[in-house]
This record gives sequence, C-alpha cells and structure tokens, in this order.
Amino acid sequence: MLESVRALVSGGCDVRVVVPGDGPLVESLLTAGAAVGYLNVPVLRRASMSPAGLVRLAAQVGRALPRMCRLLRRERPDVLYVNTITIPWWLVAARLTGVPVVTHLHEAEARDRAVVRRALMSPMLLAHRIIAISNTARDAAVAAVPPLADRIRVIYNGVPSPPTSPSPAGHSAPHRLAVIGRLSPRKATHVALEATALLVARGYDVHLDVVGTCFTGYEWYEEELRARASRDDLVGRITFHGYRSPIWPELAASEIVLAPSLGEALGNVVIESQHSMRPVVATAVAGHRESIVDGQTGVLVPASDAVAMADAAQRLIDDPGHADVIAVAAARSADRRFSTHRYSTEISEFVRSLGSR
Repeated sequence: MLESVRALVSGGCDVRVVVPGDGPLVESLLTAGAAVGYLNVPVLRRASMSPAGLVRLAAQVGRALPRMCRLLRRERPDVLYVNTITIPWWLVAARLTGVPVVTHLHEAEARDRAVVRRALMSPMLLAHRIIAISNTARDAAVAAVPPLADRIRVIYNGVPSPPTSPSPAGHSAPHRLAVIGRLSPRKATHVALEATALLVARGYDVHLDVVGTCFTGYEWYEEELRARASRDDLVGRITFHGYRSPIWPELAASEIVLAPSLGEALGNVVIESQHSMRPVVATAVAGHRESIVDGQTGVLVPASDAVAMADAAQRLIDDPGHADVIAVAAARSADRRFSTHRYSTEISEFVRSLGSR
C-alpha cells in the first residue's frame, strides 16, 4: 500500500488513508505525504466462513457500515482505493455513496475450496475496476467469479531495490543459503531445512539463514522447525533471525536464496533477491513462474521436493560462474519489470483515470 500512496502523491493526488489504528505504517504514510484517519472495520477471514462466524461478522459489518458511509460523504473522494479484498464493506459503502471504487487484488488462493474462493472474490463485483498484482492473481479471481474478467488489469508490484548497488555473491565456504518469509506450512520453510540437510550429507559446507516469524497460532510450526534444526545433522547449520526490515543486509550476506513456498500470487522475496543479484531456487508455482525464467533468471523446482531444491542449489555452488550469470540476468529483469518507477506511473494513471470518468 505504501508504494501506491507514494505513487498517487507524486502524481499530484490529495491522498487520505484510513487505517484501523496506530502502528509503524502511519509514520511512513505521513512521511509519504498522505493524511491519515482512523476507523476500525471488520476483516473478512477464512475463520469467518462458518455459520457462527458469519453471524458475528454480519453484526460487526452492520455497526461499521454507517460510519464508513458517513466518512465517505464527509470526505467526498473522487476515487476510493481499497488495498485488499479482505475489507469488502468499503466497496459496499462506495456504491451506497456514489463514489467510484477500485480494489487491489493481492491474493491467488487456488488451494482454497471453491465456495471459499467465491466468497472471497465475489464482493469485487462491486468494484468499478480491479488491479491484480499478477496474472496468477487475475486467473484465480476469474476462475472463481468469471464476470470479474472485464474489469481486471494486471499491474505488477513495484518492488524497491537496495539503497546501494549490490555486490556479487561470494562463493567460499561456508556457502550461505537464505530462506526469507513468514514461517508457515504454506511457505514450506521446512523444505529449505531438509534441502540444507541433504547438502550437508553430501559433504557441502553450507549454512541456512532463516529470516521471518510466524503468525499467531502457528507457533507450533516454528517449534517444529527449531526442533528439526537441533538434530545432529543440522546442529550449527541453521540460524533463526526473526523478522528483519529492511531485508537487504540478509540478502547481501547470502550466496543463494531458497523460495520453497507452495503458492504465491507473485512473490516479492524472489524479486528482492533478484534486485540484490542473488540467484534464487524457487518452487515452480504460478507466481514464481511470472518472475523467473527457469535457468535464465533463477531455477525452478517442484514444490515440496527437498531433493530437487538441494540438487539445484548444489549445481549453483558447483558452478559459481553460471550462478553469477543468472544473478546478473535476474537483476536486469527485475529492474525492467518490477521497478517502483514503472509501478508508480501505471498505478497513478490507472487510479486517476477512474476519477476522471
């Protein structure tokens, strides 16, 4: 959202952002030139997809919707930009108050049950226009709700580059691998640990840096990862760093980045790694296939396959010249396709065009 705000402000828009409460984002929004207001609204979650959950959610929405409509009537925006599909009540409020509305689709949940996908995607029928972060996200939405096809435009995320020009990766032992992102079964961090164990068993001196934390309720998964890391074959080979922002120092310290996720709408970590001139071994899920050309700007392997991930990392370790060629090509591709400048231009023109209708 912050990049969208910066784009709209730089495009000459008067941007006012409504957030549920204080947090680190507020200061960044103010620095970007936006005004900030507060209104707590319910969030649509998968946990709400039960009879009791839907009753509670309906009551919460009933209380929040009048406040949302009053805010829109008071502010009288030319366009309402809704940054996520998990607060679709803003689309309802926009329609009730006659405000043109665009929503930004970041999700591509093809693994959910069909009824859940339709429930999540159907509210977007109220949007005048929809931005999808990738073809993967667009295709998942259209598969769930076909009438959405005519109003979706794909605008790839603008992913910031490191503040200084990246240096080529080192290739001396211990070879530093990194896996970056939320610790969850869906992100499949455990596959990166198993791939590391396989490389150690093959005689390679490798170390895996695990960067990220788990969501509340997934502490059990982090405990399992730590227990696995404490076993004899991985003792001293794994470091858990927790959440890091910015991520550039961790990427600069790495030689190869592993991206074992079971599904991504796009995968910003892959693009950040490409910006940092680090070769990526990623699962061949749809989102990764949009940012990586296999063998040219990264290496793709089957999901949930630690052996294939270890094999790919081994080839890059054994052939550092090829790894460097991939890293340089990936950096050029990421700069061309996922730059913040390109995103700023496209997002600003798209949103402003809705307000000028």
